[in-house]
Amino acid sequence: MDITLVTEGTYPHNYGGVSVWCDQLVRGMPEHRFHVLAITASGTEPVAWDLPEHVTAKSVPMWGPPGGRPPSGGKARDFERLCRSFLHAILAPSGPEGEVFPHILKALFEFGQVADLQAALRTEGPVRWLMDAWSARREEFDRIGVRPTVHDALTTIDLLEHLLRPMLGPPPRGDLTHAVSNGVPVLPGLAAKWTYGTPLCLTEHGIYLRERYIEYQRSLYSWPVKAVLLGFLRLLCSAAYRTADLVTPCNLYNRRWEVRCGADPENLETVYNGVDPARFPAAGAEPATPTISWAGRVDPIKDLETLIKAFALVKEKVPDARLRLFGGTPAGGERYRTRCEALAADLGVAEHTTFEGRVDDIRDAYAAGTVVVLSSISEGFPYTLIEAMTCGRATVATDVGGVTEAVADTGLVVPPRAPREMADACLRLLGDEVSRRRLGGAARARALELFTVDRAVDAFRTIYSDLAEPRTADRRTADRRTADRRTAEARLA
Repeated sequence: MDITLVTEGTYPHNYGGVSVWCDQLVRGMPEHRFHVLAITASGTEPVAWDLPEHVTAKSVPMWGPPGGRPPSGGKARDFERLCRSFLHAILAPSGPEGEVFPHILKALFEFGQVADLQAALRTEGPVRWLMDAWSARREEFDRIGVRPTVHDALTTIDLLEHLLRPMLGPPPRGDLTHAVSNGVPVLPGLAAKWTYGTPLCLTEHGIYLRERYIEYQRSLYSWPVKAVLLGFLRLLCSAAYRTADLVTPCNLYNRRWEVRCGADPENLETVYNGVDPARFPAAGAEPATPTISWAGRVDPIKDLETLIKAFALVKEKVPDARLRLFGGTPAGGERYRTRCEALAADLGVAEHTTFEGRVDDIRDAYAAGTVVVLSSISEGFPYTLIEAMTCGRATVATDVGGVTEAVADTGLVVPPRAPREMADACLRLLGDEVSRRRLGGAARARALELFTVDRAVDAFRTIYSDLAEPRTADRRTADRRTADRRTAEARLA
């Protein structure tokens, strides 16, 4: 089969858990041809991974200068009607306008196939129409003491234009589209489904919408801008859940979120991430110095600040303890790393806290720790955790995403953003070698039983075959209709 794999900010241009998952997937199925459609910032990002022969990659840049000429005459009037409907829907995502959002989005896509939607969004009209829509909701803004400005409208329309760009190119052709995230990456998949009827599979590692809410809390945009962007993403994610032929969450935590956001429970199949046991043998002897190890990308969502605060509390009880942080700092994350380094200095632990950067072999990061910690405030089914488990290291992890499902009773789980609880868990393990070894052994046994790459790849091999086979798709639909009918009959009874 020809499979279009849509990514955003990950494979093949960056490292990280989702990129590892993508590489495992394509390498595990050499019988198919994968065409990676990578949504990037500029389109000039270098390829970081060595791609197998059956994998090609193409960038879809989100930024860069627009081109083309705006529509005129009848096309301009069509665009005004569509754009006003689009803006009203995302300003009231819970209202009746939100219910018709998928049809509005499809109409915008179809308009963009015969006219220059990008240029149309760059005209004065959308800014004026957004100001009109905001004016109609003046009472809502008065209640919270906010008044949208023309600058807010200009910023909002500019950002919406960029967010819609992945939908504006030629729809990808193939036997199947697999979006590796909700949100913007589903746009090419929706376009292919609308144009060619191509089946769409959607996998979420973290809950895209939840992570955007967390991200926008720290954003410098004004409240009116944030509200519009989040309204758009909320409706887009809901449309993707409802339109995808199959949604494959990587844990039960994600599954619950997806159902709450509009996904059909009958259209979900949980597929856990996996690691290659051959690449992650038991880590062996512990370091001579009590060491807390962390691995990942230096990013606010990984909440290294809580980890550093917890480490400062650990050092009060274990003066010779060390904190070793393994992982690169992505472009744009330099300020966050500087903030973390400053925090370590302020707490007096800078000399014992080291930012190691990327390592050639991630196993070294786990072997370097007496205890491996995951401190994130949001995760899907984190690779660093199951890799550490496969290496047989005792873990302390925050209770986010699928962490509890992964760890069960083989590690310690603490609340996110809780330095004292994290420190207490680390101290408990650092002070009890017997418990460390027992938990590490149990963690490795659990990972080898449940979370291997072969299980994950085999699951997607079957999913691809089912989705691309029309008779199987018809059978899925028939089964779903039968289930719906039985549910209705049960309610009547």
